[in-house]
Amino acid sequence: MRCGTHSGTPIAVPLSHSHEVNEKGKAEMQLIATLILLPLIAAILLLIIRQNTARTIIVCAFGTLIALASVVFAGTYLAAGPVFFDFNHPLIDHACTAISGLCVVVILAFSAKYKNIWAALLAIIQIIVVMVVEFGFASQMEVEIGLYTDLLSIIMVLIIGIIGSGICIYALGYMEDFQAHQDAAARDRRPTFFALMFIFLSAMFAIVLSNNMSWMFTAWEVTTLCSFLLIGYTKTDEAIRNAFRQIIMNLAGGIAFIVALWFAITDVGTLSLIEFLQAGIANPAIVAVPITFLAFAGITKAAQMPFQTWLLGAMVAPTPTSALLHSSTMVKAGVFLLVKLAPLFLLNTIPSVMVMLVGGITFLLCSFMAISQTNAKRVLAYSTIANLGLITMCAGVGTPEAVWAAIFLIIFHAIAKSLLFLCVGTAEHHIGSRDIEDMDLLFERMPRLARFMMLGIMCMFIAPFGMLIAKWGALVSFANMDQIALILILAFGSAATFMFWAKWLGKLAGIAGQPPNVELSVHKSEWVSILLMVMLLVFACIALPAISAYLVEPYVVSAYQFAPVAFLVQDISFDNLYLASISVCIVVIALFCGLGRSKKRQVDVYLAGVSRDDDARAFQNSLSGQTVATARNWYMEDVFGEARIAPVGVVFNSVVMLCAVVLALVGITLA
Repeated sequence: MRCGTHSGTPIAVPLSHSHEVNEKGKAEMQLIATLILLPLIAAILLLIIRQNTARTIIVCAFGTLIALASVVFAGTYLAAGPVFFDFNHPLIDHACTAISGLCVVVILAFSAKYKNIWAALLAIIQIIVVMVVEFGFASQMEVEIGLYTDLLSIIMVLIIGIIGSGICIYALGYMEDFQAHQDAAARDRRPTFFALMFIFLSAMFAIVLSNNMSWMFTAWEVTTLCSFLLIGYTKTDEAIRNAFRQIIMNLAGGIAFIVALWFAITDVGTLSLIEFLQAGIANPAIVAVPITFLAFAGITKAAQMPFQTWLLGAMVAPTPTSALLHSSTMVKAGVFLLVKLAPLFLLNTIPSVMVMLVGGITFLLCSFMAISQTNAKRVLAYSTIANLGLITMCAGVGTPEAVWAAIFLIIFHAIAKSLLFLCVGTAEHHIGSRDIEDMDLLFERMPRLARFMMLGIMCMFIAPFGMLIAKWGALVSFANMDQIALILILAFGSAATFMFWAKWLGKLAGIAGQPPNVELSVHKSEWVSILLMVMLLVFACIALPAISAYLVEPYVVSAYQFAPVAFLVQDISFDNLYLASISVCIVVIALFCGLGRSKKRQVDVYLAGVSRDDDARAFQNSLSGQTVATARNWYMEDVFGEARIAPVGVVFNSVVMLCAVVLALVGITLA
């Protein structure tokens, strides 16, 4: 099917192709172009203008503009429903092919420099497949609707534009401290760092707004290359090793993506995402192979087992990189694709089972492994992979209720995890460690930061915050589908989640002694970004009923209106959602009503004996010696250690994915 007649004209439609031409087409096209081009302009300026003050102005100005443009975009299309833009041009197709080739050239250059054969081999395979698909098949396939937006795209645009820009602004102060700790002779590569951050944002906007799946693939590969360069930023042996691990795994996902496009052309006859979804709902069998390969690509990008090591390795990069990869960009591209395909998973057993099992096992085992970690960033990494596993599991189930839960998991994970990464990065620079065991008395040493960190942790695992409500939605969807195994996975994984978050929260909340306040030297740019995340988190929790009513539910209804399922006979427990909002207000007021050090008189620590040094919590022991009172969490490395658990998930998920791909291919061959 072909849609529309005038290039650049948006067409407001439901998932059917009944069209209503919007006369404000050019202005609205300019809005989308602004979202994609603003970060690119910022990146170019940052590469050209390398003076520190100018960099600060550029990052702050463009970060603010991108965030505002995202809000304006959301306001423009919030009530419009799905909107498709009859926009295409051969030059864009050629540019996308050239960009894909350029990405491969860069990868090959680094592979030759560091003698990494696997990265070079996969890059060569990918570009060969790209050329075959582009010039052998895609050149004859015209996709008139190049861009689109729906309510899920709006949610992603807000996450990318606001949270991503906030992370870029946070990086100003963080990277100043980071550079100060480098050798005096070390080259200042911050212009490249910030340019890559903004290119990342541009590519993410292109992913979530492209209806042309060939354009989406190009942006997909740009995020892979940017991640490679950011992870290897410090150029240490460990950083280079982890950067190549990331590129190898994501190149495998990229190859799967382009193979999926090959099957989409030959079997379905389209590269239009909306037409692909409609064809799959009408005839599920013809999309079984391409969605299996697309699911594989989404699983690699979302760092699901056995690909979890690339995201863990990203921890060697500066904290803003970790925050960007883990919260608003790289990994969210993977789950975004899986959620878009959820209606097709509901109708295709093989890819559905693959996605459910891979996500479920990843959620369970990574939650267990997080228990054994003392490194705060590593806990956040495992928590990220686990939560992405839960989102993946919901997408694999494919019911409307599961998609509702998955979208809320994406929203709250993006905000809360960004907040936690930024807080950990700031704490590390001021207490000299990212180890949870070194965060004793952080409530006194960095009172504001500790409260912000506690808010982020509470949002991740306890009521009345949004993540637990989203998990409740997932539980309901699993129960409605009689998925007993998934219910058990959710129960045990959530129990593990409670354990590792509660341990960390207890460390932060402990108050004893009067250590000096070390947060007075935190950069203003860091405070601005952290406060932005706090306000977003509180707003999202309080406004959860409205977000559900005006964003998430309408998207789910539109996505499933042609699928053979029923949804929302009645609203999703709105009384409970409003009650949760009120409870969040009470918790936030209690947590922040007395920011900073208490003005009340503080008494010395009492250690039930003869104290020697109150601030150090040292007391005289029974042998008249001196003992320091310490409190250490229980990490159970012998039970939940990585070496013991990771191989189980890697082997199991690898077998599941291999079987799914083989069965899908055999099925299409037999057909």
